[in-house]
Amino acid sequence: MELCPLIKNILLLDSEGKRIAVKYYSDDWPTNSAKEAFEKAVFTKTQKTNARTEAEITMFDNYIVVYKFVQDLHFFVTGGENENEIILATVLQGFFDAVGLLLRGNEDKKEALENLDLILLCLDEIVDGGVILETDANVIAGKVDSHSMDSGAPLSEQTITQALATAREHLARSLLQ
Repeated sequence: MELCPLIKNILLLDSEGKRIAVKYYSDDWPTNSAKEAFEKAVFTKTQKTNARTEAEITMFDNYIVVYKFVQDLHFFVTGGENENEIILATVLQGFFDAVGLLLRGNEDKKEALENLDLILLCLDEIVDGGVILETDANVIAGKVDSHSMDSGAPLSEQTITQALATAREHLARSLLQ
């Protein structure tokens, strides 16, 4: 038995079951095709449920899967069959709420893809190597926001994602003028 709960994966899929952001923290799915097959199977099993108001829990292939939907985004957290469902649901709710804060209440696929860097940072703040680091959405969103630099900062001080976002903004402004 493990000393602390471990997360197997966190998935953010669209309304067709396609990947938006996924992180795997175990070797239970060694290949990309195995991961995609798992995602498709979990999506197919859960798509007929109404997990819009509260998180739902299901057993799937000896894994506990906790999931919740909003608009065209489907959030999933997977743990081993002996993990505590309440802890998994807390991780899911922290991820769900943090994404809502970061997307400023506009949780849809388009907005999620435009802010993919923030969502991936969010995943990194929640879980590291399967170990849960944080579940408070305000703390997670605050840490992610602190990673995001001012777009006015010199490009040499920005991450590649931030530099690309700044370049995209400048290009959009120049095209609109």
